[in-house]
Amino acid sequence: MTSEFHFFTGVPGSRWSGIAQEIKENPAYDTSDRSEHRRYSHPAKDFRMHIDAYFGTGMEFDCSLDKKNLLAPFSGSGTKLLLSHEWPYHFDDILDAYPLSPITLIYRPDEPSLDWWLYSGGFDIFYPNYEWYVDEAGMRAKIAEQNQLILDFGQRFQLQWIQHSKHSDIFIATYRDK
Repeated sequence: MTSEFHFFTGVPGSRWSGIAQEIKENPAYDTSDRSEHRRYSHPAKDFRMHIDAYFGTGMEFDCSLDKKNLLAPFSGSGTKLLLSHEWPYHFDDILDAYPLSPITLIYRPDEPSLDWWLYSGGFDIFYPNYEWYVDEAGMRAKIAEQNQLILDFGQRFQLQWIQHSKHSDIFIATYRDK
């Protein structure tokens, strides 16, 4: 059964945005949330990083699980891949509100995630908005906190982690209601 929503999360620097773009190559996913004002590519590096809508504190769309909010960035059909670094704080609410929706977790260890985020532009990244993390110490703390919530959720449901095909330090797991 196809769900209207697919929740997707990873910490900043986990390379989750690129993995989301890989997932959205599947025509079953709605890509109508993509917009030029959401595009971020580091000017000195030859790779596209952000292009999809993000949900979270200080973002264009908050983490409210109200259906109207979740649909707001989309105008097309297909499954909506909903990206937020903050979904780990809302896992139980997601399970209650959307029990048939998958939740995909991206895990990459804290330091490599922070290093990649800094290399990619850090607080100079204009989309999405990272002001909520305050400074590098705040980012380090939130990466550790969010990663721990991701791992705890995976453990709680005994999810199977699969190593990413190109990045040996990145692992992916998806929760689906049984």
